[in-house]
Parts: sequence; structure tokens; C-alpha cells
Amino acid sequence: MKKKMTLLSPTAILGYGFPESSFTRGLSFDPHLIAVDAGSTDPGPYYLGSGKSFVPRGAVKRDLSFLLRAAVERRIPLLIGSAGGSGAKPHLAWCREIIWEVAREEKLSFRLAVIPADIRKSFLLEEMAAGKVEPLGPVPALTEDNVVESTYLAAQMGPEPLIRALEGGADVVLAGRCYDPAVFAALPLRRGFPAGLSLHLGKILECAAIAALPGSGSDCMLGFLEEERFYLEPASPERRATVDSVAAHTLYEKGDPYRLPGPGGLLDLQETSFEQVSERRVGISGSRFFPTSPYTVKVEGARLIGYRVITVAGARDPRFIESLDEIIDGVRKRTADNFSGDAGRFELTFHLYGRDGVMGPQEPHPRPAHEVGIVIEAVAEEAALAEAVLGFARSTMLHYGFPGRLATAGNLAFPYSPSDFKVGGAYVFSVYHLLTVENPAELFPITYEEVR
Repeated sequence: MKKKMTLLSPTAILGYGFPESSFTRGLSFDPHLIAVDAGSTDPGPYYLGSGKSFVPRGAVKRDLSFLLRAAVERRIPLLIGSAGGSGAKPHLAWCREIIWEVAREEKLSFRLAVIPADIRKSFLLEEMAAGKVEPLGPVPALTEDNVVESTYLAAQMGPEPLIRALEGGADVVLAGRCYDPAVFAALPLRRGFPAGLSLHLGKILECAAIAALPGSGSDCMLGFLEEERFYLEPASPERRATVDSVAAHTLYEKGDPYRLPGPGGLLDLQETSFEQVSERRVGISGSRFFPTSPYTVKVEGARLIGYRVITVAGARDPRFIESLDEIIDGVRKRTADNFSGDAGRFELTFHLYGRDGVMGPQEPHPRPAHEVGIVIEAVAEEAALAEAVLGFARSTMLHYGFPGRLATAGNLAFPYSPSDFKVGGAYVFSVYHLLTVENPAELFPITYEEVR
């Protein structure tokens, strides 16, 4: 008898939510696994650097209440990856606390496996000196300062530590930073399903119903895995999976449309085929996985570069809009002159929405609309300096004289009072490198907790 497995992905990110009706319908298919990706680097380096989640606590607790109750009552393994958004120590502790809180309130008992993904700075420096660290993509070689200045360092685990946790009897697995498909692929791999199909299915399920029509990151998706193919179907009857929607999502977040590198190998899609098997279901076959040697994992880190303050303004005067580049250049020069004693300690940026605010200099058609939104941003080593630079640049632009100016009341319209917003710490990615390891699970120790 051929092996089959049903997987339920409730939402694209833990805390993004899902309709209760969709989740209930998903459970009616008797899934063998519930898995959810809880994080990403997509929101930028702030959340890793600051140790904070980009999803509100209440939203995560709401989702976990449904997931834990269903998993425990139905004895379905529940796997959570990249806990707390970025998967470092504070994120993992934050999500673990919510799990225990839900368990107490719902009176649930289960075996919890917690898998941290943190890397010690001293260890990474030793590995760097031994030649075991290399850049991932077009990033500079790692330096000692990059490592030392990072607030947190997290390695992206593959499915191997998750498999070990399941073999250790875990009912619920809470993992730190994790390769997105790994939480979906771990149980299929443990049961002997092909790695190519398991990882490709996980790659799509990690975004839940985004691969459906209409797409949504806040709805459930089902995966039906067999030995030679898998199928995708949204849990909600209001959505459908199509060849176009699933194939398009397969291209998601890939520099190469046919090859997707990950921990320990390469997912090859050159022979993948897609078939519309019903109005709402798509079948996929032909995906392959090729192990690579040595085994590498991605290490992520972020460092504080200063403090950010912004202001949001709008302009509608056609003469002002026509002279924007000259005005911005003049404001920059006036600000640099006024803060000449702090040269090199701050950065001033202008984002022009309505012209090229999204793509900047890569915008192919920078034609201004009849109005523009302007975000002025100052980042400086000290918060007080950032506030001073932003305030000066804002007031200078507000009253800046330009050719053809008719009114002197002010060039900008501010939607808020106060006009300036203290964003807080500003971070950049400082580590985005590959680390060679001997054992895929050696960096990820597992702790088991009996939740009662």
C-alpha cells in the first residue's frame, strides 16, 4: 500500500490569523501534521537586532489557542519554526511563554521540545578563523567587528533537528530560526517520503493560502503528499488552487527559478510539472533534492547603527514638485553645514512617494503625480542628534525658497501633530553568511519539557 500523508498549514505567519471555519474544515481531513512558520527576515533587521517580535502577542496567542487545542486533543504533531519572528533567544523565550500560558488556560498536557538556534560569538569567530564561514550572495566577507557588534546571532536549522525532536517523543516542537519548509518536511522525511517532494510542498505550505486564488496569508492550505507527487488545496471553499497560482508561488523568493539552495542541499525544479486535477486542487510531481557537501547553514545577525526619527509630509504645489531634486539638494547642504561638527555621525534620507518612493533610482518611470508624499528620515549615533537633524531638515524644507514660488506659508502639509516620530533603534544585517558544519544537528540542542 502506498504511503500518504496530509499536512495542514493554518496561516503564513503565526499570528497572522485564519478563519475558524477554514481551520475546522482543514481538521476534517484528519491531518497527520499541523505546522506553521512563525518568522522571516522580510521585515528587516530591526526585529532580530532588538529581540522583538513583528507580530503582536495577542495575535500569536489567539492562533496558538486553536493550534495547541487541536493538536493535543487529536494527537497531531504541531511544529513551529522561527519562533517569535526571528528565532533568536528572546524570540524563542517569548513564544515559549505564550505556549505555557495557553496550556494552563486550556488545561492541556503534552511533551514540548524547544530547539534554540543561537550561535555564540566566540564560536563563530573560531569557525571564521578556521575558514568555515563564507558570504551568502553579494555580501562582504565576515569581520570580527561584524560578529562582536551583533546583538544576536541565529543559525537557520534544516529539518534534521526537528526530526530528532519528533523521535524524542515531542508532541509540540518549538524551534528557533528555521529554514521555512523544514517544519513541514520533517515528519514526511522521517516517514521516508522523497526529499524533493517534501521540501517543495513545505516551500508552498509555509505561506499557507497565498498560493491560492484569491491569495491570502491569513487562511489555511492543505497538502496531500504521496510517494510520487503531492496535491494542494485551500481549506476554504471560497479559494482554489490553480496551476498558475501554485507555479507562480513556486517562483517566490528565488534568484533562480529552477534551483533553491537550503541547508544541506539543493531543491531542483527543472523537471517539476503542475496539473489541474480538479477545480480547487493542483497536483505537483518531478521535484528533486540533491544533497551538497559540505553541509552549510545560514547564520544571521544584526547590529545597532544608531537611532531613527522620521517625519511624514505631503506636497501638491506643481512648482515645488518640479524643483524637488534641487530643493532636496539644498536642504542636504544646509543641514550638513549646520551640523558640520557632527559630520559622519548622521545620515539624512528623503523618500518621495508618488515619484520613486518604492524603487528609488531603479524606478523606470519617475514621473511625478500631481502630489507627492515625502518621508524625511534621520539616523544618527545618538537619539538627540537624530532628532535635531530631522527637525532642522524638516523646517528647512518647509520654508525653502525655490524659483517660481508663490506662497510663503510653507511648502509641506503635515498629517500629524507632532510631525516627528521617534522610531527608536536602527539596525542593519551584520551577519548573513554560510557556516560549514559536520553534523546538521550539532548547533541545535533540544530540551524537552513536560507541559502539565
